[in-house]
Amino acid sequence: MTGYTRPETLDDALALLAQTGGRVAAGCTDLFPATGARALQGPVVDITGLAGLRGVSVTDDGLRIGAATTWTDILRADLPPACDMLKQAAREVGSSQIQNAGTISGNLCNASPAADGVPCLLALDAEVELASAQGARRLALQDFIIGPRRTALAPGEMVTGVHVPQSALEGWSRFLKLGARRYLVISIAMVAVRLVVDKGRVSDAALAVGACSAVATRLAEVEAAMIGCVADHTLADAISGNAVCAALSPLDDIRATADYRGHAATELLRRAVADVVGAEASP
Repeated sequence: MTGYTRPETLDDALALLAQTGGRVAAGCTDLFPATGARALQGPVVDITGLAGLRGVSVTDDGLRIGAATTWTDILRADLPPACDMLKQAAREVGSSQIQNAGTISGNLCNASPAADGVPCLLALDAEVELASAQGARRLALQDFIIGPRRTALAPGEMVTGVHVPQSALEGWSRFLKLGARRYLVISIAMVAVRLVVDKGRVSDAALAVGACSAVATRLAEVEAAMIGCVADHTLADAISGNAVCAALSPLDDIRATADYRGHAATELLRRAVADVVGAEASP
């Protein structure tokens, strides 16, 4: 490997990125395999030594998840029920070794259509915090991932955190995925559901589907159809398979046909909604 650096401050890291155009390294669970080589080719900027980039913290307007926060960190964090889906997804990210090393920002920057964390963060209205030597900005997650393996990162820019607004920390949530086997598998379909119930009826709904389209997708039409519905065992019936497929335009590839993905996504959404309603109703 050539040009490896491990800066101790964010300013130093951003200066290195601006000067070298290097790639950011943290968990490296996807970065190494993507090279096709036995070692990373430099320049590489290792951000694991930067203070403030790891951990979940409460802010004035919600939660901030540092870019170098691992999936194990998320599993151990004290989070409200609205974030249960994110913890459930964390348990599905590879093996425990991968969960110990892989980071939330790596999951986003890898921009795989089957990235486990993305549907959950979409359903949490997440924003991505970006920084460069020129300054900082926030970008809605749906605007950050712009295609398979493509993000809106500018040259010299890196992810420093993920923000979840206070309004999205209400309600209960569920994550489900379908693959060829139970663990260590690329998903055929995955869903994240968050519901807010007031006086027995749905007052807010957030539904997102991953692994079925080029990018994970929120289902605005399906969400709107659920508002005002009674939050009981009949709620899943409000999910229209036609509306789900229209929103997704499902992929047709080696893992599944488009028709199968559309059916699977609809069924997973209905199951997730039923699970959330059951959890919310429990004492």
